[in-house]
Amino acid sequence: MPKRRNTCPICGTVVEEPYKTWQLYSPLPDSKGRITITIMGMFQCHNCGHKWRGVVSKIKVGGEDVEIEGKSISKSETEKKPTRREGEIIEIDISNIDEEEF
Repeated sequence: MPKRRNTCPICGTVVEEPYKTWQLYSPLPDSKGRITITIMGMFQCHNCGHKWRGVVSKIKVGGEDVEIEGKSISKSETEKKPTRREGEIIEIDISNIDEEEF
């Protein structure tokens, strides 16, 4: 589903960018422990001059992943952990050491 464009509710003219933006933080996390940050904007129609508020984007932050506009990015994709290297195995025969001491 394509992103909804910001159109004037009076005349239907498409407005590309807001002239003012601010952030709203949700007070309660969702079931995955993420906080939703909604970026709101004020738009003004170039044709008729009407002003209205609208959502610019939504971001869910926290928990194990980050979601921007419905597209999830997990930490495993963004941060790759270094692979664990196995060390060299050294075997020592103790029976020879015991015989030499006596």
